[in-house]
Amino acid sequence: MTAEALETGALIEQYAARLSSPDRALPLGTPRGADELLAPGRPRDGARLLEDTVNRLGTIGLQARCRMVERLVADDGITYGGDHPGRPARPWLLDPLPVVLDADEWARLERGLDQRARLLDAVFADLNGPRTLVASGVLPGGLVAAHPGFLPQAEGITLPGRRALPMTSTDLARTPDGSWTVLADRTQAPSGAGYAMANRRITARALERLHRRTPLRRLRGWFSLFAEALQQTAPPGVDDLARVVLLTPGPGSETAFDQALLSTLLGHPLAQSDDLVMRGGRLWRRTMGRLEAVDVVLRRVDADWTDSLDLLGQSRLGVPGLVAAARRGTVSVVNPLRASLLENPGLLPFQDALAKALLGEELQLRVPETWWCGEPHQRAYVLGRLGGLVIKPIHRGAGESHLLGWQQTRAQLDELRDRIRAEPWAWTAQEPLVKSTAPVVTRLGLEPRGLMLRTFGVAVDDGYHFLPGGLARVAPSVDSFNVTNTAGAAAKDVWVLDTEDAAPSRIDLDTLTRARVLPADAQMPGLTPRAADNLYWLGRYTERAELGARLAMVADNLVEDHHRRPGTPGHTAMQVALHALTAHLSTRAGVPAVDADALLAEPLPFLEALLIDDTRGGVASNVTRARTAAQHAREILSMDTPSVLSRLDRVLEEARAEESVPVQLVASRILDSLLALAGLSNESLVRDEVWAFLQAGRRIERAQSIPRLLRTTLTPRRAPVVEAQVVESVLRVADSLITYRRRMSAGVGHPHPVVAALTLLVDEPANPRSLAFQLDSLREALAHAPHVRIDEKLTELRRRVRQADLAALAAGDREELVAELRAWEDALRGLSDEIEAVHFVAQAPQSSFVVAELTGGGA
Repeated sequence: MTAEALETGALIEQYAARLSSPDRALPLGTPRGADELLAPGRPRDGARLLEDTVNRLGTIGLQARCRMVERLVADDGITYGGDHPGRPARPWLLDPLPVVLDADEWARLERGLDQRARLLDAVFADLNGPRTLVASGVLPGGLVAAHPGFLPQAEGITLPGRRALPMTSTDLARTPDGSWTVLADRTQAPSGAGYAMANRRITARALERLHRRTPLRRLRGWFSLFAEALQQTAPPGVDDLARVVLLTPGPGSETAFDQALLSTLLGHPLAQSDDLVMRGGRLWRRTMGRLEAVDVVLRRVDADWTDSLDLLGQSRLGVPGLVAAARRGTVSVVNPLRASLLENPGLLPFQDALAKALLGEELQLRVPETWWCGEPHQRAYVLGRLGGLVIKPIHRGAGESHLLGWQQTRAQLDELRDRIRAEPWAWTAQEPLVKSTAPVVTRLGLEPRGLMLRTFGVAVDDGYHFLPGGLARVAPSVDSFNVTNTAGAAAKDVWVLDTEDAAPSRIDLDTLTRARVLPADAQMPGLTPRAADNLYWLGRYTERAELGARLAMVADNLVEDHHRRPGTPGHTAMQVALHALTAHLSTRAGVPAVDADALLAEPLPFLEALLIDDTRGGVASNVTRARTAAQHAREILSMDTPSVLSRLDRVLEEARAEESVPVQLVASRILDSLLALAGLSNESLVRDEVWAFLQAGRRIERAQSIPRLLRTTLTPRRAPVVEAQVVESVLRVADSLITYRRRMSAGVGHPHPVVAALTLLVDEPANPRSLAFQLDSLREALAHAPHVRIDEKLTELRRRVRQADLAALAAGDREELVAELRAWEDALRGLSDEIEAVHFVAQAPQSSFVVAELTGGGA
């Protein structure tokens, strides 16, 4: 056994002994390392599992697993934080060691969660309806009415099904005595279930041996239950399969990855505001050539942002008229629009009374001691102890967050007291909770970090079903009280052991396989204009990056061989290749102009910048744009796409770290990844609209590049020996050199090199690099989204290319060849503009008066 393993094992034994002692509640800041591994007084089953692994790997092995996890997170494209220009989302932070819960502990916790879900459901049903809790004095009216989630506009809107609250989520902490305590409920638009599945996928690979031999409760079945829960909220009259969308703020959302993966797991499309429209009092999804009715909206947009007509007027994240449609019963919104009422921490002091009044039960999961400042005696107590409490507004929106009293200055505490006195109903305070810790792998070994667990439940039939485990997070440092993503918390996978004598799983196989009536004319969800636009440009940017990499490789070869040999044919071919590169860049708006004299004097810095400089419009710039487009459409792409894009990013990052960029090596590795991406498109996508627009983007970009490349390289007349070398360089860029040489050596085709090259790259329908092939492939792709004007333009261009006499055009001064190539370029730009104008049209801002007119018809 290694020294590191012995040291770590000793650490675990040390903390096991300390946890067995009477004084188990170690204060914050005490250097603990493994109290989460071991329960008070005895090792847990999970502790023994992890102790084995920790001893086997040692510190060095655990740190290697950390690096593996980081790489896998990048490969899977798991991010947190909004993706904005100049401020991309950060990689998801995940510790390799899971939190392990044995079957009995999870069964106890699940019973407590079930009770809590039933309580929240009953509270919501009352507050959204008769409000007997307020009338009878169990809850203060001011506590309810003061919460922004009260939303009078949505009062009384209910969902079909036996439960008023289809989804629940609860944040918990385990105290040093081993009991679980509720910290908060998340009912507005619970996030994190997708991250929990992503954590499992990563941890299963990083700890493959341990994962394979450990009997665990699996996660996938719960997402099938989630899908069934959504079906059960469908409006009355929907007898067949309900059509569901996941309403998302878009890629700028902090949890965009979570939303995209959840969309994939549930099989329901993401929808942004622009994808949805109201017509005749119903909600519809805009797709290629048709509108698709929407029955259920699973929202990840806060309620007040979902409707600019009835709620927040400046919102562009929702659909005007959604509240009216929900009230009319033509669409169900999950969770209900008023569900954030249940997130009010001011409800916590009344939990015992609520449980007795609504359930006739004692609470199984306790809550921290909490005070609502709207009650005079509680307010006086809070104001007197402000420096030792956690202060929370009753609503966590509008930039307000909790404050730690002991971290505030005297002046800040005085200001906080004034705010509480001015609006007492808006504030609560809690006793700080000492959280149990979990071991986290750091560069110094294991460190203890405060642990929080977020659980997820869905209502199916009359009961709630919970994701086994959930999403665990650990504090960013040993002495950090806050455990939030924004503070830098890392995630952990949660393993629930599944033993032979454990209580049977609550996942009902009959529910999972429940048959539903499918309409005879059922169709796959169509592609929205927004998604089609992103796919199209993903194809264009990747093709653009590939051409840049190929040009850089050919130019670098010529520079290496001929830069110091002016006047030779090779030097001329080098100049032509560099000119082609500048022409490739000059078509991009905002790209700095290239100094031709400086380029010829020192071409290598230019070639390096072309590959790795994000501001030059070259390869790196197009890779960045491709990644952005892919992120905007990730829920409909192959799941291997993020891995390929991550590999591209690593190639560029490693190249930027080099003192001198090895152009050939870097360009070759970039090409490898780009070809892998093209392979995913060709081999992994069903031939539908998703494949069609990704393919269309690639084909239109390659088609546009061919006449431009030929015009900038082969149209000037040169000496035969020079022309032959230029031709070979061009064919290398177009990956057609081997075919050209075989044909020339066999005497097949035109003997003149320029004419032979033009034939191969323009009118050879069997060459995947020819213009004719691109136009034929474009027609095949666009057959999935036919349009008369586009078809006419494509037909006319294909006819013109087919009828071109390439030998005649290449004779003489070649001015006619230049004109013809320019005409093809113009026609292709016009064709691309037509595709965008027809298929990628965004909605005009939906005015409130228009929506009112559309949704104002009969009930």
